[in-house]
Amino acid sequence: MKTMILFYSRTRKTALVAKTLAQEVNADYLEITDLNNRAGALNYVKASLDAFRENKTFINPETVDLTDYDLVYVGSPTWAGKPAPAIITLIDQCDFQGKDVILFATMGSSGGQKVIDRMKEKIEPRGGRMIKSFQIKTGNQKTEELVENVKEIVKEEDLPIYGI
Repeated sequence: MKTMILFYSRTRKTALVAKTLAQEVNADYLEITDLNNRAGALNYVKASLDAFRENKTFINPETVDLTDYDLVYVGSPTWAGKPAPAIITLIDQCDFQGKDVILFATMGSSGGQKVIDRMKEKIEPRGGRMIKSFQIKTGNQKTEELVENVKEIVKEEDLPIYGI
């Protein structure tokens, strides 16, 4: 069974989570890039509004062929209680038919469950079956702490068993 981890990361924290996760569960990973500039305070405010309104954005790659994968992780940072626009756009452009899906949300302090719930609402009509989800707090975490927290979640949730 092949596993793919799809994610978007503005601050690099979700990227660190996804890459650590990929190492721990022996998965491929692919970062989705938002082609709109999301850097800086003003752009972050606009990005939060886009997330809240679930506005679409231009992403790279535009879509991902999941044919070779049985298990797909989808990860997003929490913006205004919603997934990042790049992840909403990706979900709307992918075929999850017959795929088992594990969702994860990163967050400064709270709101991750709302992100997971919204991703699930969008993936299930596209044929995906959510089998597990988890949240990771990234606020005030040093790199080493975040890596250790991801490894602990992998162990506690027994995530490698899903990729067998």
